[in-house]
Amino acid sequence: MKEGLRSCIGCRGSLGSKTKAGLIGESCGSGASGTDRYCLELLRKRDYEGYLCSLLLPADSRSSAFALRAFNVELAQVKDSVSEKTIGLMRMEFWRKTVDDIYSDNPPQQPVAIELWKAVKRHNLTKRWLMKIIDEREKNLDDKPYRNIQELENYAENTQSSLLYLTLEILGVKDLHADHAASHIGKAQGIVTCLRATPYHGSRRRVFLPMEICMLHGVSQEDFLRQNQAKNVRDVIYDIASQAHLHLKHARSFHKSVPVKAFPAFLQTVALEDYLKKIQQVDFDIFHPSLQQKNTLLPLSLYVQSWRKRY
Repeated sequence: MKEGLRSCIGCRGSLGSKTKAGLIGESCGSGASGTDRYCLELLRKRDYEGYLCSLLLPADSRSSAFALRAFNVELAQVKDSVSEKTIGLMRMEFWRKTVDDIYSDNPPQQPVAIELWKAVKRHNLTKRWLMKIIDEREKNLDDKPYRNIQELENYAENTQSSLLYLTLEILGVKDLHADHAASHIGKAQGIVTCLRATPYHGSRRRVFLPMEICMLHGVSQEDFLRQNQAKNVRDVIYDIASQAHLHLKHARSFHKSVPVKAFPAFLQTVALEDYLKKIQQVDFDIFHPSLQQKNTLLPLSLYVQSWRKRY
């Protein structure tokens, strides 16, 4: 655990080649392959919080968790990296076929695919959850806002919660209470991710926040594009953030019934709680600069949470 923490803290900012080598060695083991390193670096650059959480998993689970999260990053990147939906659909089809091939013991020579195949073999991961992530990401290629909070929650359940169900399998946890907690934490993660991405989407003239809540408060998409900070705009953010907070509360209500072995899968609650507190402190101004700053104490907070055996 302490070695993982040093890795977390050591990776802040730009890294020299020696530091990078040390980080990779600690995270993946001295015999790490090129495909291991590829997944680790992809995660460090594109899903920093997921990277930190994975470092604090038991040593025999880390490489599989890196592979799983790298797979998620590959899918998440498709929407923003293609100019035409048709190309996005082709990439999703590649990953759908890749998962089929993985379960036929014939993965393509692609780093994430190879590492995911190893994880599937090692932990007997459920194919259905991987396919759910692909199917939901594919549906999300349409540039349409969510109609209501339930639609956003369904998206989060099929992507973020599915990711957590697979992480529990990597940890060897089969428990109904852990699954219930994972469902709620995944939904909270999906809602917070949508909120955090709002300024970025606005800069590209896109708004994905639930339309029903916006209409309830008389807020238009143009209000978000103009970064309007009126009270009714902040009321929209309050309502959405409150739903994420409620899911965290529900997840924690299972705390005493969830096996301790499952707790490392839920470390992301630290970052979720941090964001929800920060947005409350700025009176739900979604465009406040402080919300875009990285929490430099996150590695330490994650380590403390893992040591305290809580989520």
